[in-house]
Amino acid sequence: MAPNKALTLHISDELAQELQAANESFLVELLERGLKSMKIDRALEQYAGGGVSFGAAARQAGVSQSEFARHAYARGMEPPFSDDTLAEELN
Repeated sequence: MAPNKALTLHISDELAQELQAANESFLVELLERGLKSMKIDRALEQYAGGGVSFGAAARQAGVSQSEFARHAYARGMEPPFSDDTLAEELN
């Protein structure tokens, strides 16, 4: 595992108050989840705009095609189903 790095952020007073009582592990999990969500959102935008294929977008988001398909469906998109995606769903 890579060594940990310290990070300093400038945030609003309101956000600082909300996060003040949070412990470090909660904040790390919050950042990890937020980063994953942002990566998925960006990949979905690129896929929807025709910039990348479905598989490339899933790889860009760092998730399996079946997980990416669930996110696409949740946003009203109809992702293509390939043999690989079907195999992932069945396993």
